[in-house]
Amino acid sequence: MINKKENRLRRAGATRARIKLQKVNRLTVHRTNLHIYASIISASGDRVLVSASTAEAEVRAMVNGNGGNIAAATAVGKLVAERAKAKGIETVVFDRRC
Repeated sequence: MINKKENRLRRAGATRARIKLQKVNRLTVHRTNLHIYASIISASGDRVLVSASTAEAEVRAMVNGNGGNIAAATAVGKLVAERAKAKGIETVVFDRRC
């Protein structure tokens, strides 16, 4: 019998396998109550190319107070996009990490 965790890991593995076949960089987002983290991982999956989070001092200055709200998510999204453009990354695939 497959339990809930094994089922989730199976789905996540299948998603990452499809993304790996496409040979495209993937965007991952992790959210906690206090912070939002966004990373762009290389197509081979071996290194992080670009990242941004509300734990960084420059983002905390842009966001007043809580780092886990909509304004913080917008700021992190804009920052990770700017950094990706600067490195020449034009397309990514969103990895929702089931």
